[in-house]
Amino acid sequence: MNTALVGMTAGMVLGFAGYFGGFWAFLLVAALGAVGFVVGRFLEGDLEPGDFFRSRGERRR
Repeated sequence: MNTALVGMTAGMVLGFAGYFGGFWAFLLVAALGAVGFVVGRFLEGDLEPGDFFRSRGERRR
């Protein structure tokens, strides 16, 4: 699945949540989507836990 299709699907889900559930449902779906994105990146190996705790100036080894 390409990124344009994933983005379109996420936008539609957020739109439906906002329309049918209100603002708080929109925020809940957006927050859970962000958590799912980060967990997915961890599982794929694209992120490491240390990436959140390193300073920007520090180089990767």
